[in-house]
Amino acid sequence: MNALLRRAAVAAAAPAMAMSLFGCGTTEEPGVRLSDDIVVGLLLPENEAARYEQFDKPVIEERIALLTNSKGKVRYANAKNDADLQTQQLESMIKDKVDVLIVDAVDSKAIAGAIGKADDAGIPVVAFDRLAEGPIDGYVSFDNEQVGHIQGKSLLKALKAGAGSRPGSTSGKIVMMNGALTDPNAAMFKKGAHSELDGMVEIGLEYDTKDWKPENAEANMGAALSTLGKDGIAGVYSANDGMAGGIIAALKAAGVTDLPPVTGQDAELAAVQRIVAGDQYMTVYKQYAPEAEAAAEMAILLARNMSLGAAAHTDIDTPTEKSVPTVRIPVIALTKENIEETVVADGLYTVKQICVREIKDECEELGLE
Repeated sequence: MNALLRRAAVAAAAPAMAMSLFGCGTTEEPGVRLSDDIVVGLLLPENEAARYEQFDKPVIEERIALLTNSKGKVRYANAKNDADLQTQQLESMIKDKVDVLIVDAVDSKAIAGAIGKADDAGIPVVAFDRLAEGPIDGYVSFDNEQVGHIQGKSLLKALKAGAGSRPGSTSGKIVMMNGALTDPNAAMFKKGAHSELDGMVEIGLEYDTKDWKPENAEANMGAALSTLGKDGIAGVYSANDGMAGGIIAALKAAGVTDLPPVTGQDAELAAVQRIVAGDQYMTVYKQYAPEAEAAAEMAILLARNMSLGAAAHTDIDTPTEKSVPTVRIPVIALTKENIEETVVADGLYTVKQICVREIKDECEELGLE
């Protein structure tokens, strides 16, 4: 068990303790299910980003085992960015009569019909990470608009500080590389970023990147370089780390040696290494364990026919539902300056994993030894 999972396990030392912390009903409530033989359907959207199978899936499985005295089971499916496939996967789980569903939607609108079928079958649904449409019963995610605020503020800070070879001002043009139009989170990231950047910098070009794919971001960046010139880009807003990798590859392929500041999100290992190397300016660190734990706990409470009660910090309106119980997890800007106190301290990565031979000198300069 890695350190992240150990931390998740320690936080849930006993299933009864986790339930009592939420204050979500008691066994005296009418209709409460006492059996631990609960089957949770877990549907994740893709495997391009490392987080889903490396962190989210194992943490959810670990938490459900703890909450059900190891009797609960997780039935897992990854849609590999195919909305139609995810609909089929969800409908298959309905046919197999899972007790509850955790759904991270490829396409928030396209999945609504299948979620409606789950509701008709009496199967509650937790929307995980992305706000799916349809009759969902709970929602767990990060503060997604705040992600965009953090990215935008960080990019402005880098421009003012003269990150890379760019002038110490916010006068240059930037390129915005947003996420997929099918992902409602991407719209929230974009909104938060625009609220920081609009009026402060000139946005030369802006793209919505199909399927969040790094190769699509790389192609978009190549087009931006052709239009603006390799010396005409002061900074790049990238909505996540995978796309940041594609953007940086395009910049290097075009012969840009002093890279402009590039943002990111997800604190992927490759991104942290690029930050150490000076290729990427920052990423947004999202603590996956608390988000995954909250989704698992919501799912078990719903499978037991218990009220979410205090498990939800607030509520949110979706395009199809009102006042959905919601948990939002805070986020952190990660730069060279706080690698050790964030991803290393939390056990996400070890210094040995980060500091590969190619960036050994840069790690030593940062005190990562």
